Amino acid sequence: MESKKIITVFGATGAQGGGLARAILADKNSAFAVRVVTRNANSEKSKTFAQLGAEVVEANIDDVKSIKKALEGAYGAYFVTFFWEHFSVEKEQQEVKNFIETALESHLQHIIWSTLEDTRNWMKLDDDRMPTLNGKYKVPHFDGKGEADHFFTEAGLPTTFLRTSFYWDNFIHFGMGPKKGEDGNYYITFPMDDKKLAAIAAEDIGKCAYGIFKKGKELIGKTVGIAGEKLNGNEMATKLSNVLGKNVIFNPVTPEAYRNFGFPGAEDLGNMFQFKRDFNDDFNGARNETFAKELNPELQDFDKWLSVNASKIPIE
Repeated sequence: MESKKIITVFGATGAQGGGLARAILADKNSAFAVRVVTRNANSEKSKTFAQLGAEVVEANIDDVKSIKKALEGAYGAYFVTFFWEHFSVEKEQQEVKNFIETALESHLQHIIWSTLEDTRNWMKLDDDRMPTLNGKYKVPHFDGKGEADHFFTEAGLPTTFLRTSFYWDNFIHFGMGPKKGEDGNYYITFPMDDKKLAAIAAEDIGKCAYGIFKKGKELIGKTVGIAGEKLNGNEMATKLSNVLGKNVIFNPVTPEAYRNFGFPGAEDLGNMFQFKRDFNDDFNGARNETFAKELNPELQDFDKWLSVNASKIPIE
């Protein structure tokens, strides 16, 4: 490991960081070694990474000392936060500040920060087309990350800003898969009208991140947006129908209806979809499938992802 440059991967037991860790470990000729950060080194996922040859360290992103230890001697780091664990922008931004404080002391040469747009740059808080949440945000899980971008810039850290897309894996894990209607058909529901949704396989985010690290300093200071494919709801429904053997129909509800579905985060996600719908050209224009494929030659489109994952989509 001494001869290889260490990448410290936060979120390695989650979707994004796990993809990056696995991509490095799968490349036997890699110039990089991977240090997996976990809160529990005895978890099954952590043990699996250790068996694959990763260095596994315990750390908590709320604890500066443990982050510092995880970054010791590292060349680079992948920083990601998980808003949905606590639903607090303030907590998420404190975690980013912890990353930055420790990164400055660790003299990292390349950071990738997994981020999203600050939607308030498009829609001011007093714009009543979309409700303001918590008095300060339009799309909290976007705005907090987007606002934190300048923390890295102002600190002078060598950062690539990686803008991700909707995960197709949400059809499996996040309850967004087809639901059976009273008429016997199955429905996928989100408020995008006929607009295309930029999306990606979660695993491919990490693989694209690996491609960024492999480019060295070329992408430092740049914002890179990635997607696997951009499809509208009807196109996704047709593809789901073909592989699931069920009649799947796209149900384009209004953002207001979605916000009122009542599950935790429904308002945030309703606003998110509305932002992607109303500013579709800007959002999709910032995500480039061709460049994502250059970073990750194994990039999957929706058909490819479905060929591997359709059987995991819960059908009631």
